[in-house]
Amino acid sequence: MSSNLHQAGVKLLKQLGRHAELVMDVYLSGSVSEDETNAAAIEKLRKSDILWRPEADQELRLKRSVRALLEEALSDERNRQIDSNVGSSLASIKTLAAHYKEARHNVDYAASEAYLADLSEHVYSFADGLRYSIRVLWSRINNEFGYVGTINAKIRENELAQKQVTELLNGLEMFQFSELGEIAGDIRELRKLLVTSLQDTLSDCTQELSVVQGRLLELLGRFRQIRGRTRLLKGWLLYTDLHPDYHPADHVSHKQLPALFNCAEALLAPAAVDVHSSLYEPELFEIVSNIKRIDRLNAGHVIAEQDVSVSLSQTEDFDIPDNPLKLAVDAYFCAVIDSGKSQSALEYLDEQALSWDRESWLYQVICGYEGLPEEHRQYFELEAIGESDPVYTGNFVIRDVELWLA
Repeated sequence: MSSNLHQAGVKLLKQLGRHAELVMDVYLSGSVSEDETNAAAIEKLRKSDILWRPEADQELRLKRSVRALLEEALSDERNRQIDSNVGSSLASIKTLAAHYKEARHNVDYAASEAYLADLSEHVYSFADGLRYSIRVLWSRINNEFGYVGTINAKIRENELAQKQVTELLNGLEMFQFSELGEIAGDIRELRKLLVTSLQDTLSDCTQELSVVQGRLLELLGRFRQIRGRTRLLKGWLLYTDLHPDYHPADHVSHKQLPALFNCAEALLAPAAVDVHSSLYEPELFEIVSNIKRIDRLNAGHVIAEQDVSVSLSQTEDFDIPDNPLKLAVDAYFCAVIDSGKSQSALEYLDEQALSWDRESWLYQVICGYEGLPEEHRQYFELEAIGESDPVYTGNFVIRDVELWLA
């Protein structure tokens, strides 16, 4: 069967190569009419299912598959077809995976290899088709839908692209990797195809489709703004055509300007003094001194000078007592130094019968270790004892800490 398929494929490619000029003429013009000069070539292409006739009275056209091949190979801007039918691809992948597992269970190696090859082709074709659809969307965005000539047509093409992106995102939500993982089981080949490869592809494509969706919305807003301004200009031109004797009034002489003409921006932008800049210190000091002077003038009377005796004496010394919890932690560090052995913080708390809260004690021990100077900290090693949070990944629950000399 594979030999016959190979021969048929070679024959088809030879037909395309031998009649390449005729095929491209049909591709560019859309159809071809039969005459005596090309009747033989057209008959061969028709028998090879390269050309077909939609109706009895219609001209010959290229098959959709051949046209799609040329559009993709030539990167033709007219190629705007996006396959958003993700559900069909997912069903085919699940079916082929079931065929492969059944053949593998029945120890039918030839059939299992064939099914695995088909499954690989479907998975990689689906991934390539998804990336191709995103490339088509990006080309349309970067070209700003240049294959259509009017703003209304660009808006319609933009809305069509947004619907296609939405359908693709909704289709990608159908992939449940927990289900695919159960289908793959412990078979390494299936897990590589159905879990690893698909998950990486869908993650990248989903992020890129989100960016595409944002760009489409931004582009749509600009198109609508251009359309609104164009309609305003066309309306003004139509009004001047209907009223040729119209002359604008002198709006500057009016007390109330129309909102349409009162759109000028302020000549001076809002400003504020940068009080953190050292360049303005003299000006700021002068402003502050003037404020004080004004306050004295507004007071209405002059305060009489009074003799004030000031006695200078030596300030009394005072000490801030250390936190008892910090002192207890320091004693714990000293006990580790004296013993030279590792010591658990909670065990030391229980042995010394200290009354501190266990959680506060652990916090203070960790803070005491982190607060040591670098030259002192290098003599100690602190290890957290606990387990990972069973619900929130990446969180580590500390139950105790252990300190020893490095």
